[in-house]
Amino acid sequence: MNYNEILAAAKDQVGPYCKACPVCNGRACGNAMPGPGCKYPGSTAARNFDKWQEICVNMDTLCPNADPDVRFEMFGVEFTAPIFAAPLGSIDLHYGPKYKDPEYNEILIRACADYGVMALTGDGVDPNIMLRSVEDMKKVDGMGCPVIKPWNKEAVFAKLDVLNEAKIFCAGMDVDGAGLPFLKAMNPNAGSKSVDEMREIIEYADMPFIVKGIMTARGAEKAVEAGAAAIVVSNHGGRVQGGVPSTAEVLPEIVEAVEGETVILVDGGIRSGVDVFRAIALGADAVLIGRPILPMIYGAGAEGFKVYMDKIVSELKSTMTMCGAATLADITRDKVRL
Repeated sequence: MNYNEILAAAKDQVGPYCKACPVCNGRACGNAMPGPGCKYPGSTAARNFDKWQEICVNMDTLCPNADPDVRFEMFGVEFTAPIFAAPLGSIDLHYGPKYKDPEYNEILIRACADYGVMALTGDGVDPNIMLRSVEDMKKVDGMGCPVIKPWNKEAVFAKLDVLNEAKIFCAGMDVDGAGLPFLKAMNPNAGSKSVDEMREIIEYADMPFIVKGIMTARGAEKAVEAGAAAIVVSNHGGRVQGGVPSTAEVLPEIVEAVEGETVILVDGGIRSGVDVFRAIALGADAVLIGRPILPMIYGAGAEGFKVYMDKIVSELKSTMTMCGAATLADITRDKVRL
């Protein structure tokens, strides 16, 4: 099956909120919650997409002819491409009953490992969601990153005990989930984390720790102060807070603040290999993609994931060729025009 055939097949599998659009730009779903949409005013997902499109790439083909190398190294492991699967949760509620979180994550984890990239997986009020992900990651030599909600310390440590014992590759926390109602109802110390609390959590983990949900330079500095091995510039697609800037808009100032001190990943509105190029040119080390992967898996399972990744990687290589970048290190700030 090709990309369009898989999308067509997905239309009968997702919904009623996700429309399996040819381009996942946040417009058809808007304020749809539950669903893949975002909180009022319902524009954040669309803004994420739009702001990447405002960045032009600078063509330059007066350069040595070479096959672009998109391999990416993080935490001592070489990946096929600088593109990871973002964590998604409450799959059946937001996208349709074909899969629940554990079944979706099982396909995603294996498909990512087979492709040579990594899946970040979500967390939820049901502890079995993370436990099932851990078991699936163990089948691929621990490759993956369970992203833990900012529960209270005791709950977070209990989850990290499981990850430490299983020798999972890395762990993370989506700190932008702090405002979720089920966290607000949990006491003590659930929700927002101080730098000291975050440091204690990171030091408890036996693996590199990723802090997801950074949207300001100061937030990035605090994550680095707490010991984050990587940060994810992410606004959760607007699901937890409306009226926020896009990740493309804040990425440059975050890079300026912490470049060289931590790995910088970016999530939100990245929908093509050209977007991946733009993100790296602005200083990201790698990107996360979430919403567009889901219809591909609903439409064709692991095959859908591979087709989608082949498409994105091909677009990235093509852009690198046309812009005179033989390696990811060659994708520098001068390769794009704001």
